[in-house]
Amino acid sequence: MTVKELGQLAKNATLFMSCVTTEKKNEALLSIARALEDNVEKIIKANSLDLEAGKQNGLSDGLLDRLMLNEERICAMADGVRQVAALPDPCGKIISEYHKDNGLDIKKVSVPIGVIGIIFEARPNVTVDAASLCLKSSNVVILRGGKEAINSNITLCDIMRSAVSSVGFDENVIQLVTDTSRQSSVDMMNMNDYLDCLIPRGGKGLIKAVVENSTVPVIETGSGNCHIYVDEDADIDMASEIIFNAKTQRISVCNACESLVIHSAIIDRALPVIAKKLKAKNVEIRGDERAQSACDCVIPASNEDFYTEYLDYIISVKTVDSVQEAISHINSHSTGHSEAIITNNNENAELFLKCIDSSSVYVNASTRFTDGCEFGLGAEIGISTQKLHARGPMGLEQLTSTKYLIYGNGQVR
Repeated sequence: MTVKELGQLAKNATLFMSCVTTEKKNEALLSIARALEDNVEKIIKANSLDLEAGKQNGLSDGLLDRLMLNEERICAMADGVRQVAALPDPCGKIISEYHKDNGLDIKKVSVPIGVIGIIFEARPNVTVDAASLCLKSSNVVILRGGKEAINSNITLCDIMRSAVSSVGFDENVIQLVTDTSRQSSVDMMNMNDYLDCLIPRGGKGLIKAVVENSTVPVIETGSGNCHIYVDEDADIDMASEIIFNAKTQRISVCNACESLVIHSAIIDRALPVIAKKLKAKNVEIRGDERAQSACDCVIPASNEDFYTEYLDYIISVKTVDSVQEAISHINSHSTGHSEAIITNNNENAELFLKCIDSSSVYVNASTRFTDGCEFGLGAEIGISTQKLHARGPMGLEQLTSTKYLIYGNGQVR
């Protein structure tokens, strides 16, 4: 089936979704969760085909980790769907209402966006997260995953479409583009007649291509060159624990720490402790001259290193002489995703929170918390690094728009 034909089916399904009740949506979501758990072996079998192909094609360990599904991850996906079902319905909420002198009563309410297209790479969990969030927010979704996960995605979508159909839904509320050629992405980017919004989720190259070439409105979910700044008033042991978690707990995710910024007054004491901790995972440290002098294991960093999202056991280190210099460096090198300061100085912490221009800014905590589930949003559609419409983890509310309802009794202008 062509992308255009999928778009036509999706557009037709929006009428059904505009009228469906919260209770029916929750019933469909719980049906998906059960179906995922009932088909664990089937999903793992399909995923094993993708993993084997990925290994043969030389995918990195980080990408293979993103691609891999096991029973634990599938059950976690099902739990995520149940969490979405338990959340309040974001549609039909009265945002404001008021009465005009001419007798008109006006309400502003939340409504679904319509048909949302999502282009993503080797993350089959996105297939389920995106479908469940779109369903709960009364949107129809067209999913276009990468070739690396095609067998997993086909199986997951077949399971979800069957699950929603079993409770009376139009199965076309969830669509999958099975053509993984570049042309199918280009077709989606220009499908203005059928798509109301396009969300790219993946690496820097994918996001850049969609933003630059799409005529469909795009919500940009950015890559993550996330920074942790170790202030001169930091607790060094706390800093090493947080950095170890943010860098190594899972290297393949966009909220992993890729860049360290350390105050010159503390670097001689802090960096050896941090490096010793990171050595347990064989993390390569690339730093400026000052960082190299503070710790023998640091190798020279290039200018490009300070802009790089590694998705690997590599981290960069930049030395600064003040919190203001740290803020300036981060704002000029960050992708606008997540940044953290480790400090016991409240004044420096507040300045950092106020001046860092990213979607999520932390004090004394790991950047790994930038996640829809961790923020209490259930699953997430992605982390938006733009400033219009949505920013940060995108949950249900970010998948709605608004419209005005006007009640009159014969008024003319």
